[in-house]
Amino acid sequence: MPVARLTRVVRFSAAHRYYRPDWDAATNTRVFGLCAREHGHGHNYRCAVTVRGEVASDSGMVMDLAELDRLLTAEVRESLDHRHLNHDVPAFAFGGTIPTAEALAIWVWQRLAPRLPAGVQLHTVRIEEDDDLFAEYSGDA
Repeated sequence: MPVARLTRVVRFSAAHRYYRPDWDAATNTRVFGLCAREHGHGHNYRCAVTVRGEVASDSGMVMDLAELDRLLTAEVRESLDHRHLNHDVPAFAFGGTIPTAEALAIWVWQRLAPRLPAGVQLHTVRIEEDDDLFAEYSGDA
């Protein structure tokens, strides 16, 4: 069977702040610039998830697109849309992981990878903060 990749994009809007409570305000500002401002800032994110697997001879698909959509809705949109990441997502609470695009890509990967059907692997998670800034994660390899 041929192997192919399938990519689905989901969008969400969220706010975040880059801030380490163990640093003083001057250090946070020096390292994170405007991203360290007290109330944070927001983005209209674009999350592209690519899965890889054999193309099924009966359906012609790598995986059921409706199932992938359900996973993305549950794990990305419902978890992140219209949230302040530092306040609403425990992994990104102040003192935890700073919610960079890189960290978000890894976080999405860790939530999706174990939920994919047998024979389907997560290939790439891409988080775009805007038109000219994005991060990609392809597992630990």
